[in-house]
This record gives sequence, structure tokens and C-alpha cells, in this order.
Amino acid sequence: MNIGIIGSGNIGSILAGYLTALGHEVLIANSRGPQSLSEVAERTGARAVTTDEAAGAKDLVIIAIPEKAIVDLPKSVLSTSKAIVIDAGNYYPSRDGKNADIEGGLTDSEWVAKVIGHSVIKAFNNITAPSLASKAVPAGAPNRIALSVAGNEEEQKQIVMKLIDKIGFDAIDGGLLSDSWRQQPGEPAYCQDLDKDTLKAALQQADISKRAENLAQADEMARPFFEKTMINKEAEK
Repeated sequence: MNIGIIGSGNIGSILAGYLTALGHEVLIANSRGPQSLSEVAERTGARAVTTDEAAGAKDLVIIAIPEKAIVDLPKSVLSTSKAIVIDAGNYYPSRDGKNADIEGGLTDSEWVAKVIGHSVIKAFNNITAPSLASKAVPAGAPNRIALSVAGNEEEQKQIVMKLIDKIGFDAIDGGLLSDSWRQQPGEPAYCQDLDKDTLKAALQQADISKRAENLAQADEMARPFFEKTMINKEAEK
């Protein structure tokens, strides 16, 4: 496949390495431009391109950036794309600012789909970068980690699930995009390295009446990390 990855952080660069190893043509971009991606390109085998070029990938586009950066994506390119678009991000108010639509009930990915004008599949958001990087194993291996895939387009979900299996993880159907809150920050299925059966149970354990409370707790736990990251970025300027 011809695959574009928007976001060169941990998740984006790890996926770039896996996907090039599987023989796919991978284009990777970030907000700083292709000149900033020489190390990532050399390490992963992906080709560094502009965000517009990555968004224009023919078969698959993976968005792996903070929610606050979604509004800066090339919407004119994405809205007319015939590719499958995966949203791998998560909403954290302390990093992204308050989002009225999400706070009002939309899932993270429903909001992303609304902004870019294109349907999305929610995947790769409920695993930590270290686990994604180091815990891929062949199909049938005991205690293989499972990832949840949510979306409204059944055929697209199946393609993404097969891709996850080839990367080295089990994949389960997480329901419609409106159900994807079950795999978001603070919920039982979020970043717990669960096998297929345990992940299915965790998705069902999620209580929508506690969604706001769980997100607030997860956000508070993540706040020191985001603050440290911001300090480091300022120091690099």
C-alpha cells in the first residue's frame, strides 16, 4: 500500500518502521517539514515529505498528532481523499485545551472526522509507545496484545484489523465510531496491554456515566508529562 503518516512522534515513527518492513511505501510528515525528518527517515525507511503529500497517500493515511493540531491539517486534501484515514490520537484537555464538541459528547474521532471532512477509523490509540515498539509477536503467540478498532465502515475496519495482525498484534472490532470512547484515556481498555478476550471484556466494562470523570483523572495523571514536554520544547528553541 501507499501509506501516509502525519506525525513523527513515538507512535508515528514506530508505525513507519513496521509498515516499511512489511513492504509498504510509507510517507512520513510533521509540522516542521521534511528537512527535520532525516533521522526518522533513515531509521524507519520511510520517505520524508510535506504534510500535504502524506495526506494525499493513495491507500491509507494515519494521523498521529495531538488533537489541538488537527485543525491545522490540510483539510482540502483529506476531505477529497479516497484512502482509509486512521485517527491514532487522544484528547487530553491539559495539552489540547478544552474542546467544546468533545466535552459536549462527541468522541475524539467523531470530532476529527468532522474537522477533516472524511470518515475515520479509530486505531493504535490504546497502546503505549513502548509496548507498540517492543511487544509485537506472531499470530497465535500466548498473551498476544490486542488493539481495538472502531469505525462506521466495516470493510475499512477489516483492512485495518488485518494490518494490525501483520504488524504483530491481535485486533478486535470496537464497534462504531460513537463507541470509540470505550478505548479512550481513563477507560478500562486504555493502554493496559490486554489480550483479545480481556480487551473485549474491558470495552464492555466502560461506563458512559463515568466518561467525563475518567477522562479528568487520566488528564490529571498525564499533566506532568505534558508540562515537562512543553518545557523541553521551549528549551530547544
